Amino acid sequence: MSDPPEDKSKESDQEEFINAMWRVTEQGQRLVGDFLAKQAEKDPENPGGTPDSPNPPDMDAAFEEMTLRMLSGPEKLTQSQMALCWDFLALWRTTAERMQGKKPEPVAVPDKSDMRFKDPAWTEDAIFDFIKQSYLLTSRWILSTVREAGAGEKTNFVTRQLVNAMSPSNFAATNPEVLRETLESGGENFVNGLKNMIKDMDRETGALRIKMTDESAFQVGENIAATPGKVVARNDLMELIQYAPAGGTAGGTARRRPLLIVPPWINKYYILDLSEKNSFIKWAVEQGNTTFVISWVNPGAALAGKTFDDYMLEGPLAALDAIGRATAEKNVNAVGYCIGGTLLASALAWMAAKGDKRIKSATFLATMLDFAEPGELGVFIDGRQVSGLEEKMAASGYLEGADMANVFNLLRENDLIWPFYINNYLLGKTPAPFDLLYWNSDSTRMPAAMHGFYLRQMYLENKLVEPGGIALDGVPIDLRKIKTPSYILSTHDDHIAPWKSTFSATNLYSGPTTFVLSASGHIAGVVNPPARDKYCYWTNGKKPKDPGQWLETASKQDGSWWPHWDKWVKRHSGGTKTPARIPGKGGLKALCDAPGTYVKMR
Repeated sequence: MSDPPEDKSKESDQEEFINAMWRVTEQGQRLVGDFLAKQAEKDPENPGGTPDSPNPPDMDAAFEEMTLRMLSGPEKLTQSQMALCWDFLALWRTTAERMQGKKPEPVAVPDKSDMRFKDPAWTEDAIFDFIKQSYLLTSRWILSTVREAGAGEKTNFVTRQLVNAMSPSNFAATNPEVLRETLESGGENFVNGLKNMIKDMDRETGALRIKMTDESAFQVGENIAATPGKVVARNDLMELIQYAPAGGTAGGTARRRPLLIVPPWINKYYILDLSEKNSFIKWAVEQGNTTFVISWVNPGAALAGKTFDDYMLEGPLAALDAIGRATAEKNVNAVGYCIGGTLLASALAWMAAKGDKRIKSATFLATMLDFAEPGELGVFIDGRQVSGLEEKMAASGYLEGADMANVFNLLRENDLIWPFYINNYLLGKTPAPFDLLYWNSDSTRMPAAMHGFYLRQMYLENKLVEPGGIALDGVPIDLRKIKTPSYILSTHDDHIAPWKSTFSATNLYSGPTTFVLSASGHIAGVVNPPARDKYCYWTNGKKPKDPGQWLETASKQDGSWWPHWDKWVKRHSGGTKTPARIPGKGGLKALCDAPGTYVKMR
């Protein structure tokens, strides 16, 4: 009996793939060699660079705590291990049934929001399905065991980071999409991924800054932060932008009271002026508001001594003076977002102590005032870590914006880190254009004096909610003295300002409050234009002190909260109309076109 003919085509395919992988290896070696050579030219003593990324919060202490707690309850640990064994026996049984052509129900299924396993192969291929379910069973066992051991937030956070880092989707050999791309491209995805990684390396520090969007697709002032207007005032900390009325010319009317927006100074103001279809500022102008926004400076070492007091005096208070001169209208409605809302509340308490009543309504978007329960962000803020940050800021005069960005990204690692790691470096692709992620990458620095005060007095010691706990410009402030009508918007899935913590403002202010809860998170729940017809929000005419009880009795409304807010703010807009105001044509001359110069400082 003769031997079967050899499959020459299969041998040829294998040889071609091996040769392709050799070419990939050679190209990779050249790329790394070129990168190291360029680094050596800049710093011969340190050719590899010096990574400068924030350390995980007390990892050693967190794991020591976790180990001690597990050892202190061996019975529970044994029980959970037995449960895991039974789950794996069930998984092996169902996998064997799949191999026999049956269709058993899976033992472990990803959450609907978990996008790591969206590729069909994770479900359709029995091997990848086994890998996926093995990971889900093990990761859930680890997380639940640590949680049930009574570990603290820090331990739970660090454990989650490690568990998510070990997802099979993050490794080329166990990610079906990466394997498919490798075969189809002959390994070119790894060459392109290495190129992307080298581009993302900071040339000075060697730190990796993973790109989240195609930054070349956006130009500030052209297709993002492009609502027409003029800068009408400027000082060390801010430029004040006045926006042109809808249509850009006189002849129309506007609400009498102008609208002042106080954005966060962590990142740029244009989170509220993204691309045209996502711009809250553009929408507010179209509703008839003469709209002003503070564009904060991106501070360097020269502004290291600027304090929280300075941000209040040179920010919203200076803006109120400028708006009065520009429009001849003394009173305004104000909006504060995130830390901008914290500043607005602080300014209102200061104004209450001084008898200043120019702000007739205040809107707070995802704003923390009571920091007793700061959520996962609290794992980065304790006495030791704040002291370390203060030392670092003292040396440079500021906190680098990338450090803050890394912290926020770690709070949502499966959305803001690992998907881009896979796309950019394993698949070798360029990230897609996305205005929100472009803004997210446009980070800003924090002056040492201001940021140290904010972390210690508010986050660490929670002094803001204490009557007289904080003094600004020599004046002790008390949030309970605020009688201004307030619209408080929180977001249900907020990882930066947890909604149950922000709800406490309803019991702090003395004036009337309207609390609204939007679906989604810190950004998407706020930046939700009505035209998208997305998400929902909850309202409640009753005002129980407990946030859980508030939600239980609340009414759910479909779509965006923006129209609901507009009806509310319209009631505080002075009743009468005024001719539409043209920036630079009132009491203040235009200094330059919007978006100004401060926003372009990177």
